Amino acid sequence: MNTERRNLRNGLLFISPWIIGFLFFTIYPLFSSLYYSLTKYNLITEPEFVGLQNYRELLFVDDVFFTVLGNTMYMIFVGLTLTTIVTIFIAILLNTKDIKGMSFFRVVFFIPTLVPFVVLAILWIWILQPDSGVVNSVLGLIGIEGPGWFASPKWAKPGFILMMIWMSGNMILIYLAALGDIPKTLYEAASIDGANVLQKVFHITLPMLRPAILFNGITGMIAIFQSFAEAFIITNGGPDNATLFYSLYLYKNAFQYFNMGYASAMAWILLIIALTMTLIFFRLSKRWE
Repeated sequence: MNTERRNLRNGLLFISPWIIGFLFFTIYPLFSSLYYSLTKYNLITEPEFVGLQNYRELLFVDDVFFTVLGNTMYMIFVGLTLTTIVTIFIAILLNTKDIKGMSFFRVVFFIPTLVPFVVLAILWIWILQPDSGVVNSVLGLIGIEGPGWFASPKWAKPGFILMMIWMSGNMILIYLAALGDIPKTLYEAASIDGANVLQKVFHITLPMLRPAILFNGITGMIAIFQSFAEAFIITNGGPDNATLFYSLYLYKNAFQYFNMGYASAMAWILLIIALTMTLIFFRLSKRWE
């Protein structure tokens, strides 16, 4: 018994730095945020308890909040769906063993994930410039007048979706690992039964990729909810709030408008939305299975 207590004491002693860090940098901020969400707090004066007023204002008064939520959901349901389709297609191509140079292309698709966000934002401002950008210049060569991209409320979010697809090297890497685990005997049996390429993809590849799709879907959704730097640097939420995403609006309320209680309420609503959508993803994944 003394040995067990001593081992427990030594174990707690060794992990005490992590426990202290977890208490001070995770648990304390978590409950502080919950408390501040029930107050009117501007970072200068003492918090004033207002109950659920911040939540009522967010859900029933603030029209900008629903615009922000709509922008973010657009990026999840449209942007993440397109990114998933493109990355699976690219992963299937890169998994082909008969084509030379596939290792080089794998590196090429992964390199954009190593680019810092500030450099990434500046690069895409240049690429999608309405007048002299690379994309519109190429479109002009074939007689197509390019859109305004980040300067246009209609095309700003598609511009961010293009950037999201360009940065999807991590998703491609995960799909490649999942494709490598699919037994080749399944494809051989399908070939014997006369299945074509599309039938193999829809009846073997995609069902076997379900865990990877679920993982990338959930992590991609969370990344979109947390997306801040690109929109802050490129458009700062404009034009006409077309790229005012959830994290950016939360940041503005907290550190530009000094409405920390309101921002804390936004953070807890975000937690509820993300948790609900994650549960929905799991439920849909089980149905697909």
